[in-house]
Amino acid sequence: MSGEFAGRSPLARPVRKHGQRPTAPPGGRCGAPPRPVAARASRSGATSLRGLVAALGMMVGLADPAHAQDQGGFAGLGADVEGFAEVTAPAELRFPEDHGPHPAYRIEWWYLTVALTGEDGRDYGAQWTLFRQALEPGPQREGWENQQIWNGHAAVTAEDAHLYAERFARGGIGQAGVEIEPFRAWIDDWEMASLAEDGELSDLAVRAAGTGFALDLRVTAEGPLVFHGEDGFSVKSEAGQASYYYSQPFYRAEGVLTVADEEIAVTGTGWLDREWSSQPVGRDQEGWDWVALHLEDGGRVMAAQLRSETAPYRIGTWIEPDGTARALASGEIVLEPRGWAEVAGREVPVEWHVAVPGEGLAVDIAAVNAQSWMGTMVEYWEGPVRVTGTHAGRGYLEMTGY
Repeated sequence: MSGEFAGRSPLARPVRKHGQRPTAPPGGRCGAPPRPVAARASRSGATSLRGLVAALGMMVGLADPAHAQDQGGFAGLGADVEGFAEVTAPAELRFPEDHGPHPAYRIEWWYLTVALTGEDGRDYGAQWTLFRQALEPGPQREGWENQQIWNGHAAVTAEDAHLYAERFARGGIGQAGVEIEPFRAWIDDWEMASLAEDGELSDLAVRAAGTGFALDLRVTAEGPLVFHGEDGFSVKSEAGQASYYYSQPFYRAEGVLTVADEEIAVTGTGWLDREWSSQPVGRDQEGWDWVALHLEDGGRVMAAQLRSETAPYRIGTWIEPDGTARALASGEIVLEPRGWAEVAGREVPVEWHVAVPGEGLAVDIAAVNAQSWMGTMVEYWEGPVRVTGTHAGRGYLEMTGY
């Protein structure tokens, strides 16, 4: 079973500045209204996708997105995980093995975001993501009986457009998956494949296309992999929910984006996240705000907060230009919304103040396109941002649960 949904986010609406906050607090959900009228959908594949989506939705608590929180944490990711492997302590990550899938765990992703500048001098962004979701634990079955569902997201963002597509595939039939020697992740004809002599992640060709857009990029690492938390053991809540989490934040990117039949040569910087878990958030956590920033001095920073009705739980990593990394404690990180926009029928913070006072960082980030809404089965906001303040730069912002 396979399929594709594609859409275009609505045109930008005014951004509310600091002090013009919506009725709902930043940490609360603003509901889950229908997708924008402007969104369009298309379907490909020889068999119906409807049953696959319905089954996946029920398994992860998303059959009715408005009640997904009732299933445990954002999108059901805090639900009970009996029978699945659990992330409870640090483990030695091994490569290239850990670039590949971990089917004993319930959820996993290969997540590339690329902040770009076009030959026309304008800012752009690109996203390529592959998710693996296990419908049930146990030994992996062959063929159509395989219990893995693969889900791909791709997007291209311009200052005046945000175009995205979503695909689904069943595991076990060769239509989607991840190979490790050489590295290759794919779903249908979307592909992220190694060009490196050692077959690993240091040099990747990345391709995807949907209605009205395409991306064809090459990303080459100019620094090492970075491990978040304690050697890749990243705790996400006071109750101890955690994931294994590492990144390649040092990609130099070049290639071509296609937006509405126009090809644009682009260059920029990319960030790949690799993460797997069975219960990555707590049952009371309603969503998260995540930023990955590329600073002009060569440094990098990841900062995120997982929201609940109480104080948010914050995590982060400070990364020096040479790749030396330090985990940031919650109290070292400032993440404050400064500007809001109406996006897909809800209020979303699209301007933020981000600070790590101990490292001399105090920056403001603003969306390149406030309407970077991913109207996928699990809806969220994802797009490139500009960085100003003590450090200049660019990066990516992701927000879920609004």
